[in-house]
Amino acid sequence: MNPEPTTPNDQNRLGQLLVALFQAVLYRDTDSALWQALMELQARVRDYAATIGLELILDDAEGYAYLRQRPAVAGEPELPRLVARRQLSYPVSLILALLRKKLAEFDATGGETRLVIDRDQIAEQVRLFLPQTGNEARLLDRMDAHLNKVVELGFLHRLRGQENQFEVRRILKAFVDAQWLADFEQRLAGYAAHAASGEEEA
Repeated sequence: MNPEPTTPNDQNRLGQLLVALFQAVLYRDTDSALWQALMELQARVRDYAATIGLELILDDAEGYAYLRQRPAVAGEPELPRLVARRQLSYPVSLILALLRKKLAEFDATGGETRLVIDRDQIAEQVRLFLPQTGNEARLLDRMDAHLNKVVELGFLHRLRGQENQFEVRRILKAFVDAQWLADFEQRLAGYAAHAASGEEEA
């Protein structure tokens, strides 16, 4: 174990850092001061998180960090879950799938590092997988609510002063991994079948 912070300033910075990580994903480009604190106090953050069954996931190349539940170890008692699992609705899951594919295609071009997409582009892609009934209009009418949920989850960032413009956050790659993406066509086939069924969605 690493020693505890030796100064009140270090103790205060560690506290601020832990609170920020418990609340949300930490991004280098949106909070450089806390990111610098994480770089300096990373070992202490890992030690603290480990005591309560969490682990720090840090991607310096992509510039994000977050806490997640540590996988259970055989033979050890499982700690209560601190990071809740979230059941996502069909529209939100579909948006995440499409955004992840878009991000992979964007990265393959080797150009810009920030993928910015607008509401109409997202809606147009989603439309292909919606029931060809009155539900389509209903679901598109609720697009803003679905996008707000994706923003809340931390996978989209609404650009300041441009309500319909979003940056796709790279942490999406950590939650929708390469194996998941490899099965993407199968998933979309399932979505298409779901659309053909014309079922109601929340």
